[in-house]
Amino acid sequence: MAFWDGLLGGRRSFDFDAGGGANSIELTRRKPTVSLTKQGAATGNLRVNLSWRMRTSDIEGRSRRSGGLLRRPFRLFQPEVVQAHTQGVVNVDLDLGCLYELTDGSKGVVQPLGGFLGSLNEPPYVKLSGDDRFGAPSGETVYVNLDHREDIRRLLFFVYIYDATPAFDRTQAKVTLYPSNGPRVEIDLDERAPQARSCAVFTVEKVKDELVVRREVKFVYGFQAELDRLYGWGLQWGRGYKSRV
Repeated sequence: MAFWDGLLGGRRSFDFDAGGGANSIELTRRKPTVSLTKQGAATGNLRVNLSWRMRTSDIEGRSRRSGGLLRRPFRLFQPEVVQAHTQGVVNVDLDLGCLYELTDGSKGVVQPLGGFLGSLNEPPYVKLSGDDRFGAPSGETVYVNLDHREDIRRLLFFVYIYDATPAFDRTQAKVTLYPSNGPRVEIDLDERAPQARSCAVFTVEKVKDELVVRREVKFVYGFQAELDRLYGWGLQWGRGYKSRV
């Protein structure tokens, strides 16, 4: 079991189709925000998905593998394995969570750790669909009921590693937002932070009567309590564990 200090583009125009389409918007350091209001997506359910797949960090190993594809093309379809510097297999369990603050002043967290799954039609209007421990293609998903956007002051979505091995730099992690209207919004956790255990990915809050998504991608070396201090949430935290399955 792990020890926890926490309770745990430009000028291009888009044709917005209901439920999203093939188009996507990537939030980057240079273009960190998108307005859900301007694209008519400030209502309905916002679906937030975390997906990742493991990859090797051994450059030499990748080169040998790439060269071997010419001789054994079927290996192209075999998944790569994450390896630590000791060449041992790294088991990475990424979790998606959300800190929320409502307009009535109530605050809390939705996350797998501790079983805080939330609720979609009642406060906090944020709900986690489940806990993926193995990096399945479907990943983990959190839903936000934006029909209650007037009750939501701010949200902070974050990802943390429930594992003794910090390995963000060896997972190709991505958080994708699927609004009720318009293109999906993608945020890659692609900055190198090999010892980090948590990452603040993005915020959702009102800016001049608009509901705005802002990319954060700030890695920290602690857990939820450190993210709390960074963003001034003011919650009380303790140790948290997952049940064995």
